[in-house]
Amino acid sequence: MMNPDWSSSFTARVAERLRRARKAAGLTVAGAAEACASLGHPVPKTTITNLETGRRSSIDLAEFLVLAKVYKIPPVSLLFPLGTDAKVAVLPDREVPTWEAVSWFTGETPLDKPAPEGSAQDVLDTYRVHSDAVATALTSSRLAKERRRKASITLDTARRDALLETAASYEQLAFDDCRELREFRDAMRERGLIPPALPADLSFVDNPED
Repeated sequence: MMNPDWSSSFTARVAERLRRARKAAGLTVAGAAEACASLGHPVPKTTITNLETGRRSSIDLAEFLVLAKVYKIPPVSLLFPLGTDAKVAVLPDREVPTWEAVSWFTGETPLDKPAPEGSAQDVLDTYRVHSDAVATALTSSRLAKERRRKASITLDTARRDALLETAASYEQLAFDDCRELREFRDAMRERGLIPPALPADLSFVDNPED
């Protein structure tokens, strides 16, 4: 059974958050329209005005994403009032806690068991694990370099030896983290997935010679 009230109220809430985001960004309607055009997808002033005033009861997905970019706000924050509303009607006749709605939208809803391999949820989970692995390797590599740097500028021999020993242990941790990251990226490729580009500090991970 269709619920037109949910659809119109959902759009109205998004439109109101768009209006607030525009004002917070210090943009007039004309300024917002010009910024959208500069991104390659014009959104006319009349469209923005009609959305904000409720004269338009739906929003085009491309327009929504371009406006979110212009207003410098994550799209999901426009969809769900996190931090201001305890609950939200995420679907017709389905009201849930706002954070639960956000987690569902971003694919972070906890599961009782691992998602089936190859499913959309599994792919999302894989890329999140990869992101965590990158953060771990980046942190340990930078800490190892910092410990080595401190040892190199220390004049006291005994302290330098202690710092070098500490640096070596950090470097071993960094080596292990980078190796695990490389293996994880190789496993992604074997599954037909394209790993994200690595930060410059970790560019050597994909090069076995390094």
